[in-house]
Amino acid sequence: MPILTAALLFILQTDSGTTPSAPSPVQSFFGGSSALTDMFGNIGGVAIGVLVLLLIASLYSWMIILGKMALFSKATGESRRFIRAFRKATRLHEISLITGDYKASPLAQVFEDVYETYKRQTGGIGPPRNLNTLERSAQTAASTAITSMERRMTWLATIASASPFVGLFGTVWGVVDAFHGLGTEGAATLRAVAPGISEALITTAAGLFVAVPAVVAYNQFSARIRVFASAVDDFSRELLNMLEEIPARPAAAQRGPGETTEIPQEAQRGLYK
Repeated sequence: MPILTAALLFILQTDSGTTPSAPSPVQSFFGGSSALTDMFGNIGGVAIGVLVLLLIASLYSWMIILGKMALFSKATGESRRFIRAFRKATRLHEISLITGDYKASPLAQVFEDVYETYKRQTGGIGPPRNLNTLERSAQTAASTAITSMERRMTWLATIASASPFVGLFGTVWGVVDAFHGLGTEGAATLRAVAPGISEALITTAAGLFVAVPAVVAYNQFSARIRVFASAVDDFSRELLNMLEEIPARPAAAQRGPGETTEIPQEAQRGLYK
């Protein structure tokens, strides 16, 4: 870019003696109604292709950004409501009946999978027979929930990293076009290099315009996903500790066949207080 800036200054100094009354670029931009039309009318087919590619990448990245914002907001709200309902319930069966109302919550997904494994072991009554199986079920459910949240994050990272280089390609092509204009005109005039400079500046700005929101969104979403992963791990340990304490309750041996397992006081600790 320093070479391009120096060439532009040289050309402006060369033209200053022949067109002293010509308006400045700022005056042309704000004073002339056709300034933007003229600017985009001077760019070539390669620059147009770069701009179209960047436009598609921008639209797709914003679709991902808005979708993730809605997903994470819903997951956070439902997780808070689920953990409150989890602590108010007195039996596992009561919690299992409401998990369908919190499908966006990764905590509810973990509980549902663990409870299904627990029912296969015990029929929903009494202490679990194998805690290792429940632990693996919780790990699998947590991994599935977090992986679902990470969908399309790689596309956001790709757009964030590749867009400046796509814009840089347009910049390089614009500089080449500017020097080609100098060779064609045979004189260092602003009219000769204006199309190439327009291509270079427009594509550079477009690449940054696409990349910056994608970078910011990717970093923010990655941090949110780490928070969800930590919350899921904490809830999984809390749930497994609760199931492990069931044999220590004296009422467990006196429970009738039609009753379900009560939740021990260990479940009163945990997330989203």
